[in-house]
Amino acid sequence: MSLRLGDTAPDFEQDSSIGRIRFHEWAGDSWVVLFSHPADFTPVCTTELGLTAKLKSEFDKRNVKAIALSVDPAEKHVDWIKDIEETQQTVVGFPILADADKTVATLYDMIHPEQSETMTVRSLFVIDPKKKVRLIITYPMSTGRNFDEVLRVIDALQLTDKYTVATPGNWRDGDDVIIPLSIQDEAVIKQKYPKGYTAPKPYLRLTPQPDKQ
Repeated sequence: MSLRLGDTAPDFEQDSSIGRIRFHEWAGDSWVVLFSHPADFTPVCTTELGLTAKLKSEFDKRNVKAIALSVDPAEKHVDWIKDIEETQQTVVGFPILADADKTVATLYDMIHPEQSETMTVRSLFVIDPKKKVRLIITYPMSTGRNFDEVLRVIDALQLTDKYTVATPGNWRDGDDVIIPLSIQDEAVIKQKYPKGYTAPKPYLRLTPQPDKQ
């Protein structure tokens, strides 16, 4: 099964480091970052889970829950978490799915045979409160993820869901945003974008980011 943006994230029930999880029920009304790892007790994964744990306050501000996955059993996850917490000097406050039967890995197409027949690649999904897949990033096994980018995209998704804007390349929270080409009526533009705009080209109209409410 190959997931695409806008698809409903498949529901599942699976073991984890904190017990059995029914995914949609666990997610509730939160955004979710679901990300997979090739295996427990591996160096790149250890740093990634440590980074995720340290970002808890940033995820909380954005109403985001994190949940990791590997195809190792739950008891290994529990032991690995001790290593993560010791070496990364943090507390792992999110579950790690124990996908030993590869149920979730199959649903989310996390095993790429040309990389490994048995282990998951570094897949990452951002899922919104309506359970829609909003972002898919896949890294090779040897390359750790950039979690600053994950937060940046979540900021952009949440902003563009709330306001009729788009974000330019390398946008960060607080930067100018783009007025979509679908908005052409000047009266509507004045109402929607009261801070005004600049237009280096007729199709490129930049306006200050709307105030957060």
